[in-house]
Amino acid sequence: MITYSTAALLFPAISLIMLAYTNRFLALAALVRSLHAKYLAHEKRAVLKGQIGNLRFRLKLLKHMQGLGIVSFIACILCVYGIYADSIVFAEISFALSLLFFTMSLVLSFVEVQLSNKALELELSDMEGPPSSTIDQ
Repeated sequence: MITYSTAALLFPAISLIMLAYTNRFLALAALVRSLHAKYLAHEKRAVLKGQIGNLRFRLKLLKHMQGLGIVSFIACILCVYGIYADSIVFAEISFALSLLFFTMSLVLSFVEVQLSNKALELELSDMEGPPSSTIDQ
């Protein structure tokens, strides 16, 4: 049987992940502004185009991550209401949906982290330049 304490387990987890998503959004926003300034200064447009595509997709993922996190939070609140109204079936379904939406949000977060690493690799490859012709001994 589901209780208040069961549903209450998700509240801090969802709140913390939403805080992490907000921090990620702020970091991406700062990066977009920085890239915009570089683009206007005509610095290495080929590399910037790759980064812009990556950022655009990451922003879409972040929007969906945040949306699923919010829906998960709402479902958890509905679960608590179901417990309060003594509607256990409604509470259990709401709790299950909350877990499902939270999981989907985390999966999208995993994908976004992978794309973030690809963006960093693009930056590193641009800074490396051509391979050296010396042979290490």
